[in-house]
Amino acid sequence: MFCNQCEQTAKGTGCDKIGVCGKSEDVAVLQDLLTHATQGLAIVAVEGRKQGIVDNGVDRFICEATFACLTNVDFDPARFDAWIRKTVQLRNDLKARVEAAGGRVTSDAAALSFIPAPDLAGLEAQGAELDFINNLDDNEDLRSLKQIALYGIRGLAAYTDHAAILGQSDDEVFAAVNELLAVLTRKDLGVDDLVAAAMKIGEVNIRAMQLLDAGNTGTYGHPVPTPVPLGAKAGKAILVTGHDLKDLGLLLEQTQGKGINIYTHGEMLPCHAYPELKKYDHFHGHYGTAWQNQQKEMDAFPGSILFTTNCIQKPRDTYKDNVFTTGLVGWPDVSHIGDDKDFTPVIERALALPGFAADEDKGEVLTGFGRNTVMGVADKVIEGVKAGAIKHFFLVGGCDGAKPGRNYYTDFVEQAPADTVILTLACGKFRFFDKKIGDIGGIPRLLDVGQCNDAYSAIQIASALAEAFDCGVNDLPLSMILSWYEQKACVILLSLFSLGIQDIRLGPSLPAFITPNVLNVLVENFAIKPIAETAQEDLQTILA
Repeated sequence: MFCNQCEQTAKGTGCDKIGVCGKSEDVAVLQDLLTHATQGLAIVAVEGRKQGIVDNGVDRFICEATFACLTNVDFDPARFDAWIRKTVQLRNDLKARVEAAGGRVTSDAAALSFIPAPDLAGLEAQGAELDFINNLDDNEDLRSLKQIALYGIRGLAAYTDHAAILGQSDDEVFAAVNELLAVLTRKDLGVDDLVAAAMKIGEVNIRAMQLLDAGNTGTYGHPVPTPVPLGAKAGKAILVTGHDLKDLGLLLEQTQGKGINIYTHGEMLPCHAYPELKKYDHFHGHYGTAWQNQQKEMDAFPGSILFTTNCIQKPRDTYKDNVFTTGLVGWPDVSHIGDDKDFTPVIERALALPGFAADEDKGEVLTGFGRNTVMGVADKVIEGVKAGAIKHFFLVGGCDGAKPGRNYYTDFVEQAPADTVILTLACGKFRFFDKKIGDIGGIPRLLDVGQCNDAYSAIQIASALAEAFDCGVNDLPLSMILSWYEQKACVILLSLFSLGIQDIRLGPSLPAFITPNVLNVLVENFAIKPIAETAQEDLQTILA
């Protein structure tokens, strides 16, 4: 195996025996084989559109299969076996329809003629022989750019799937995913072509995040500032982690009146701010802090645990019996809730477990500062800037992880001057989300914008401020200090690049898949830079 798609990759170069995330070699090569097969299906789907054949069922499947290969989503070989075989069947069926309509699929990509082995062991051998990443291109710089694009597509596919679950889709987004997957099979592309492809991925992702925002707010209302308890309430409990608002909403409905308190974990914290979710009186609070503590927190939780999307390493055996998954998430020997979304097994397990013996008061945090809320007080923010009360804005957010160096982000927030405002989003905020850093004229200095996909909200906020001050986003007193872990962070970064946003600081380390030459391209075009050794050093540079 070879995998270097996440920030925690072994030795900063790549995992070659077992993933730091817990991914085994058999799963790694099956993911590569699924991506390879999906590219073949995407090539046919692109030709199908030329003939007027648009199959959004195929489009959804392509996004799901691509999303399934993102870090920390699925570790179950049997599920990849099924996906690979379904991919090839869909490819063959769609190709027949395209040819019957007079089309011709002329690509010479190997993915187009791939035939899966008859059993799982054979598929694993095919995946190992494929050596997918190393064979993307013989030229290391072109291979690097193809990896940037591929990981961006995986993030894009995730957001597209999240939006589609809530009934929001756009055929142009589906078409772009197919086209971009197909493009990456070509060996005749140069640096400029692949940079353009990466920018296209970022641009399309803005639309995908807009769709997801519409799905979330259209279904559950716009987030409002909400205090969220960090402690526990005596009684039975279910912990929900991941990103999926729909699964949480359905679970809240099904547990109403059953004497079970529902807690969020990880990126689900912002769910407490949505009116149609916060209305449930058994939706109690948030449990858990930074990423490196998650396994211990899961061990200690006295109820059942529901995983809705990627968010954690493979669960340890010590609490695996209490874990349930939905959607694409899967691990061997872990119970999966089907498409019927009947959470009875989760509920029954919670009732059988002890729950919390007593109330625990651990304080509270504020969430719910999405674009609607922030724009609602934009006049006060603008007045604060003009009066000199607010000197600078920082967007400090992104992914969390366990590798040393992430304390930088805590230090940054704690050391930021009292006349600065900090916007944050995604699970990176759990390094500092409970810090009490005060307010400026009644506006909290720490504003939780939401989940990682709420980067759309942050972009809208920045654009509104730029319009109010009649300047570009790059001219605002705004600095972006981002942390990354997996492929959703990659595609958000590409989205920021597509908007021309510059001078982003990225850490705690730069991606292993970016070569020195490609890094130079990014520096020259977008002035991206690694975070400094200390937060104080970056603060001094930015505010000088």
